[in-house]
Amino acid sequence: MQDILEIEGLTKTYDGGFTALNGVDLTIRKGEIFALLGPNGAGKTTLIGAVCGLVQPSSGTIRAFGKDMGRHWRTLRRRIGLVPQELATDMFETVLHTVNYSRGLFGLAPDAARVEEILRALSLWDKREESLSALSGGMKRRVLIAKALAHDPELLFLDEPTAGVDVELRRDMWTHISALREQGTTIILTTHYIEEAEEMADRVGIIQKGRIRMVEETRAMMARLGRTEAVFTLAAPISALPEGLSGHSLSLAEDGRSLVYRGGDGTGQGKSEVAAVTKALIAHGVDYTAIDIRESNLEEIFVNLLENQSDTGEGA
Repeated sequence: MQDILEIEGLTKTYDGGFTALNGVDLTIRKGEIFALLGPNGAGKTTLIGAVCGLVQPSSGTIRAFGKDMGRHWRTLRRRIGLVPQELATDMFETVLHTVNYSRGLFGLAPDAARVEEILRALSLWDKREESLSALSGGMKRRVLIAKALAHDPELLFLDEPTAGVDVELRRDMWTHISALREQGTTIILTTHYIEEAEEMADRVGIIQKGRIRMVEETRAMMARLGRTEAVFTLAAPISALPEGLSGHSLSLAEDGRSLVYRGGDGTGQGKSEVAAVTKALIAHGVDYTAIDIRESNLEEIFVNLLENQSDTGEGA
């Protein structure tokens, strides 16, 4: 798959001495949805700002569409869209004027049909003559997306695109974002709703204290770092775990009515180990009536990674 964005050694240190980015290396593939995850202050917005020309890097290189951003910024920026966290526009302008104006900023001729298509896709067409000040928070967020799409970018940054949006609007937005990806748009997003990244992203990158800690395929990361928990409901209570089962990461509940398996950490073998436990239970005459199996989600993996790196002093 072709690379659409290549970042090497990117550093940003502000005048006060704070280093927001510390030697970031990152490659984005054309046509993918890439989720950039990290705690507040990790450098996510600074990284996006550097690519979009809002932040001047201290060092490093950014290549977009195979060309150096520093040397060809004006032409390359036209191919990039940004949905920022905050609404930065005239609150008394209408939705239609705001989106048309954004298209003109990138040197594109007016295209009423294209703007209408964008507004209809985001359920904004009926609001086109309303001022931004009259819109709900969710609708204002949709206007941000419409503004970013007005010049038909090939690379789209979404910085917390669904923050403050209710569940229904969030679902509608992701349906539209999925459609954009199907049309060939490459999407980089940051989000506090990590379940969105788990469901939507092809790859996940984790940034902490200005450094990229990990980049991996979403499913591969979850299989490799996930944890499996299985609860076996016993047909009859037992007073102690049979000696022959001590090597299977099992614990007995206080009431003796269930056994709990926890394992597969970092191996991706949790499900196969659960199968081995079921055979061992049968072999030792322990009867059970139900099994409840649960896999770690991406949020749990993300939190564990950050905690482990903090415990080892990484990123300090």
